[in-house]
Amino acid sequence: MKTDVICVNSLGAQMDAALTQADKVAAYKELSHKGALHLRLLTEEMMGMMRSITGEKEGTFWIEDTPDGVFQLHLRVVTPMDSEKRDQLLSASTSGKNEYARGLMGRLRDFFSRGLSQDGSLPPSPLLAPAVFESSSSPTLDWEWTMTSYQAELSVLVRQKDPASCEMWDELEKSVVAHVADEVRVSIHGSDAEMIIYKKLV
Repeated sequence: MKTDVICVNSLGAQMDAALTQADKVAAYKELSHKGALHLRLLTEEMMGMMRSITGEKEGTFWIEDTPDGVFQLHLRVVTPMDSEKRDQLLSASTSGKNEYARGLMGRLRDFFSRGLSQDGSLPPSPLLAPAVFESSSSPTLDWEWTMTSYQAELSVLVRQKDPASCEMWDELEKSVVAHVADEVRVSIHGSDAEMIIYKKLV
């Protein structure tokens, strides 16, 4: 099942509709109270990220589910950011003044906001380290990232007592998405970025 696609933007348009859609999916699929709560929480987190993106970004949101009970929350950002806004954000992130770039969702907001360079490369940002977005082997994707790979790489550095990584691990531990979602995947194709949150619900 795939729900209707809802157009949302960083100013808050249609975000209530996205939450209502999550509630309707939970009711239609007869999810337990806990399952319905998790679906709504993940939708709220995704909409919160969209609201916090700098600039007038627009995107689309929808929910899909599979026969084995895995629900997928999709957020696709479809409006490319101009080079001036991207340079401003990169400058702010490098100086450590980007208030949104803390925690897992903050780092993803930073990535969505900056997007890719015109030549298709990812602008460097210490806010994404150590979780770099790797070049994809897929012919249809430019870059891809997963939460599990981020956690795995981060845990190695934490065991090595890397101070910055320890702070990032603490931030990860406070993330609603990290605790509730089974997986988060970000894929990049050209100027478009898509996040998918996966969660098995009953």
